[in-house]
Amino acid sequence: MSLPTAKTRSSGILLHPTSLPGPYGIGDLGPEAFRWVQTLVAAKQSWWQILPLSPTGSGDSPYQSFSAFAGNINVLSPELLAREGLLSGEEATPPHFSAVRVEYDRVIPWKKAMLRAAWGRFRGGAGGEELRNDFDRYCREQREWLDDYALFMAIREALGQAGLSNWPEDLRLRNPVALQAIASDQHDEVQMHRFGQFLFDRQWTALKNFAHEQNIGIIGDAPIFVALDSADVWAEPHGYKLNADGTPKVVAGVPPDYFSVDGQYWGNPIYDWDAMSADGFRWWVRRLQRNLDQVDLIRLDHFRGFAQAWHIPGGDKTAKNGTWVDGPGAALFATLKEKLGSLPVIAEDLGLITPDVIALRDRFDLPGMRVLHFMLGDPANPYWPHNFVPNAVCYTGTHDNDTSVAWYASLTDAERAALNRYVGKPVEDIAGELIRMAWSSTTVLAIAPAQDWFRLGGEARMNKPNTITSNWDWRFRPEQFPPGGIEELAELTTITNRIPKPAEE
Repeated sequence: MSLPTAKTRSSGILLHPTSLPGPYGIGDLGPEAFRWVQTLVAAKQSWWQILPLSPTGSGDSPYQSFSAFAGNINVLSPELLAREGLLSGEEATPPHFSAVRVEYDRVIPWKKAMLRAAWGRFRGGAGGEELRNDFDRYCREQREWLDDYALFMAIREALGQAGLSNWPEDLRLRNPVALQAIASDQHDEVQMHRFGQFLFDRQWTALKNFAHEQNIGIIGDAPIFVALDSADVWAEPHGYKLNADGTPKVVAGVPPDYFSVDGQYWGNPIYDWDAMSADGFRWWVRRLQRNLDQVDLIRLDHFRGFAQAWHIPGGDKTAKNGTWVDGPGAALFATLKEKLGSLPVIAEDLGLITPDVIALRDRFDLPGMRVLHFMLGDPANPYWPHNFVPNAVCYTGTHDNDTSVAWYASLTDAERAALNRYVGKPVEDIAGELIRMAWSSTTVLAIAPAQDWFRLGGEARMNKPNTITSNWDWRFRPEQFPPGGIEELAELTTITNRIPKPAEE
């Protein structure tokens, strides 16, 4: 066999590494991740889909990251570091953490102390000359983003975790003398952050290579926008619509709708597409190349924002007063295709989708998304399976949806009756029915969140949009696998022809 592609009839499971089980307070890139890959193989899956791998920022969200290029050191495996002699047994022994939730307020400082201990041992010679040579080579190869990121994080910590908008002006606006002084003063801290990224890439690459050996491809996730409090904005402010003091002229969100009278206020700065176009979209090329070094296929978040984005005045506190403004459109994707050679991208084309968004997606032959939770109502609704096109990805639900069990419980009697008529019988196992529906559809790819595979309720929801607390913290336990669940999914995958055929020699 060979790795599946975006055009291969196949299927997979969505589970972020932070949701894996284990004793370290948060899922990580160690043995449990390798076991998860083996579980996917046993279930005859072709894809493991994840959320952004980047370090989490505001609200512990992977969509509000300190960098679009860096990795999240909180998923470093203490067990693997101990095997390499970078941690002692005591340093790798965690305090008691919750097995069902990520306690970020406890996990983050413990993982930071773990990294500091590993850095101290590395400086003392642990790992040997080969590891040191690998680290030096990594720092050279990744310096274009790594140097700014490591300095950004060191400055944040020196300032008591102050956000970029609260930095002294000379540091915020990158005065060369001030930067040189703090880089010298914080040299060891900067090097530690470089080392953390080296360890992350080392562990992630080993896991990705193992997945590839098992013919499992990885679907990553690239948020369209970056956080205002990020190394990206700090290092290259000319790429964003900012005032002279670094505050945003406009920020991102979505307009008021049936679900939210104020709209969604995201607060991310918006790109200065004219400036980015002038240098050949260099930042975007670098970013997606970095993503494709880590994963095989990218879910490109908020795809409609590349056609038009909702620009909210920088001083506003809600999304009410925004306006739609044109994005880069085809110019960006033509450049990306030329520079990258192909566009292994899934377009997250959910929400208010207008003809220009559809035209942009179809011009570059990108698969869009079909989410079964949205299929009720008018029989012409494009989310009903009978309206699917092959060049799409069918999801039972996404990380932003409630679980299928909780979704079904929230429906009205009339909506449940309509769904029962569509299925042809009273629905007893809604998650199983939706997975069968997705796998049986004509879409080239079908994905189910692990929560649906495990038949879990609303307690397992990953994210509730437009809220900032109690998100991103769900973890599964091995005993939550339904009896026979692996064999059942393997059989469904076989009979729906979602096992990729071996590539012809």
